[in-house]
Amino acid sequence: MSSVAAPGMRRPKRSPRELWADGRSALGCFLMIPSALSAEIVAFAGYEWVCIDTQHGPIGRETMVAMVQTLQERVATLIRVAWNEPQLIMQALDAGADGVIVPMVSSREDAIAAAQACRYPPRGIRSWGPLRNALGRPGLTPEVEDEEAFCAVMIETAEALERLDEIAAVDGVDALFVGPSDLSISALGGRVGAGATPESTRALESVQAAARRHNLITGLHVSSAESGARWRDAGFQMVSIQIDARLLAEAASRHLEAALPAGGASEK
Repeated sequence: MSSVAAPGMRRPKRSPRELWADGRSALGCFLMIPSALSAEIVAFAGYEWVCIDTQHGPIGRETMVAMVQTLQERVATLIRVAWNEPQLIMQALDAGADGVIVPMVSSREDAIAAAQACRYPPRGIRSWGPLRNALGRPGLTPEVEDEEAFCAVMIETAEALERLDEIAAVDGVDALFVGPSDLSISALGGRVGAGATPESTRALESVQAAARRHNLITGLHVSSAESGARWRDAGFQMVSIQIDARLLAEAASRHLEAALPAGGASEK
């Protein structure tokens, strides 16, 4: 049996702020499988950032920590928290994640809650009690943590589209990240792919425009390499092109189909 080998060379880790300091695009992947090993395989494939999805993936807190331990030194590691709750955000950062992606941010107040949970007083409400994130860092201070923590808020409701500028203007928000499925369900009358309709394209462009006005990163999750390349070329800097579970399912199906005899039936 052949060994599993990553197709790309291992590259030095760059933090979220390093990745997007010059406005370039970086491709990422969402991780929904609760496994440190599968997360490691994705990281070695060459993605520049990954997001551990504790909102829709069946990933508990202990598994989340194990995944961060595996990924932290290899790739920029974000956690999509289950909801815009301070304790979930603080737990993700204390586990050692480089930042968080916060779902369903629809107003200035929602954005303030997310950003303040990422930072210590006087900028925020984060509680000091580092453990994993302080290992090997004896000089760690609240000021350093404030500077390093990356806060992306998700734009995925009709209300958020109407309030883009007030959300983007909140101190401590670093990125506007579009959840195209929920956004289309909420604002466009049904689930459509990113940019699949003129209305969807206009919504994405409006998020980009607001991010540019406030010097923020723009992010987007899509479900194919082709769509990822399209929106990367359109100026989205933080593009997630797939989830690990779907990558596994598609590869498994493709290899099975290629091995089946003509007609698709297994040999007796």
